[in-house]
Amino acid sequence: MIAEPSQLLAGLDPEQQQVATRFGAPVVVIAGAGTGKTRALTHRIAYGVATGTYTANAVLAVTFTTRAAGELRSRLRELGVPAVQARTFHSAALRQAQYFWPRAYGSQLPAVSDERMGMVAEAARRLRLSPDSSTLRDLLTEVSWAKVTNVTPSDYAELAEPLGREVSGLDAAQVGRVLGRYEQVKADRGVIDFDDILLCAVAMLGEHADIAEEVRATYRHLVVDEYQDVNPVQQTLLDHWWGTGRDHCVVGDPAQTIHSFAGATPSYLTGFSGRFPDATVVRLVRDYRSTPQVVELANTVARNTRLGTVVLESQCEPGPPPRVLPCASEYDEATAVARWLVEQHEAGVPWREQAVLYRVHAQSPLFESALAQAGVPFTVRGGEGFYDRPEVRQVIGTLTERSRRDPGEGAVDACRDVLTRLGWTEQPPSGQGRVRERWESLAAVLALAEDVASAQAATGAGTASLGTFVEELTARAQAEHPLSSDGVTLSTLHAAKGLEWSAVALVGVQEGTLPLSLAAGPEQVAEEARLFYVGITRAKRQLLICWSRSRRGGGGNRQPSRFLDGIAARPAPTPVRAGKRAKPTSALSATCRVCGKPLHTGAERKLRRHADCPPGYDEDTYTRLVAWRLALSKERSVRV
Repeated sequence: MIAEPSQLLAGLDPEQQQVATRFGAPVVVIAGAGTGKTRALTHRIAYGVATGTYTANAVLAVTFTTRAAGELRSRLRELGVPAVQARTFHSAALRQAQYFWPRAYGSQLPAVSDERMGMVAEAARRLRLSPDSSTLRDLLTEVSWAKVTNVTPSDYAELAEPLGREVSGLDAAQVGRVLGRYEQVKADRGVIDFDDILLCAVAMLGEHADIAEEVRATYRHLVVDEYQDVNPVQQTLLDHWWGTGRDHCVVGDPAQTIHSFAGATPSYLTGFSGRFPDATVVRLVRDYRSTPQVVELANTVARNTRLGTVVLESQCEPGPPPRVLPCASEYDEATAVARWLVEQHEAGVPWREQAVLYRVHAQSPLFESALAQAGVPFTVRGGEGFYDRPEVRQVIGTLTERSRRDPGEGAVDACRDVLTRLGWTEQPPSGQGRVRERWESLAAVLALAEDVASAQAATGAGTASLGTFVEELTARAQAEHPLSSDGVTLSTLHAAKGLEWSAVALVGVQEGTLPLSLAAGPEQVAEEARLFYVGITRAKRQLLICWSRSRRGGGGNRQPSRFLDGIAARPAPTPVRAGKRAKPTSALSATCRVCGKPLHTGAERKLRRHADCPPGYDEDTYTRLVAWRLALSKERSVRV
């Protein structure tokens, strides 16, 4: 049962109360990170229903992810208004299109195909092109971008090139032709794809005023979450839903627009009050997530990089100042982060309340290895662990077969030869996307081979053999598991949006990584700054920001990120080194994760402890998980 109106307002701060009580005219809410925007939105809906301003089944709340929509529904149920519709854009549009399509066009809406990869591959074949799977994924990214930004296949080349949109191995004209053939393939199959859902709804509502009016009569009150991520097609759909109505509320933060590559733009949010001059503008500034120290840093970054967001005011107890840690090498950085996570855990911070955030997936393997070696449980969010990625599994399988024929072959030369045969080149592909991610993963495998060789040479043991390297890869892959749902989260900055942890390590904050070297223009650099801001504002209490001078140590000319200007003095303090060595520790010369003393036998190295040291976990469970991993690897044709 819904609460009394006064009770619904009792737990809100003054700005949240404005959001909850302003009706009859458009409302735009600029909601900083951690300011309780979801609470304000759901209480607005509940208060409107409780006062009779809203009819519950006439309210439509839209957001971008099924997780966010589910959270809205859950909170609305708790507030006593379960009849309110909370959906993603695509879910709401599909429901309307399926219902009204027969009336509008005399037939059922075409089926939504989930065979997008197969259709874009067929489109490429019709043009006598043979792109690999990574290129196909990048082509699908361009298919989506073109649709949400209303770019036709014939206009693609002209409009995409100035924006720096590239698909490795294809020029813009070829991409445009693939996009055109993709539409033909869909037509031949009589299907639409996921992106077409919005286009179909927009076309139907634009061509049939009676249907548009009926939809508007059904949903008279609209609330839009994460409005900074709206793209042109979504805004057109909103315009049809709004019509001439006045009761709509949008919420967002221009500093958290991190999907512009997919067509999102904060301009609809920042320009809302210009479009609706009588709109009420509410700024949520009270941060209930982070300490004053973290908030001060976030505000400094927002000010220095001109993100245009609100100035946050922490409502939390003071905490330790964020720490900026320069490191001599990436290995030293990963080791220092693992040590820091252990320290946080020993101080009472649960593993699940800690996170390591990085810019791209290719940064994860060093941290996966460092955490595994330190006995830190972890899970990789938004993607597979490094050793589960298809391209990495393929390389491991090929190297394993090769080592059986000649285990004494040099590890680095063999690895480089295998990668070359798989199409890898020393020069990275231009542009972003799956092709670039695949290249970075393969480059990381080569880097591991070089690190193993370097570590072995440092001990005077000579050149690392392929057999040694394969054993190292196998040990690392097995040490990565078991992944733990109760462990530290490893995540890209994109996948971390909307989440929070008590302790966050933000890593790789150097020029070329954050911002990426590919971020050439001011708009791309601004997006990188927003990603950095998102990373900072994930931390509730403890924040560690790291950067490394070089990949392996021994000097290096990397510079700290420009986003650290005004935060960390330049030149930076003496970089941290992991003990006496600035080289990675091979799994073959590891130390016991329990007592810290050297390991000697292969069995001990695989266990990462001495036989008489307590494991600290259920060995039966671990054994079953290892067996499961081996079975899965066999199923996927990867020999471990």
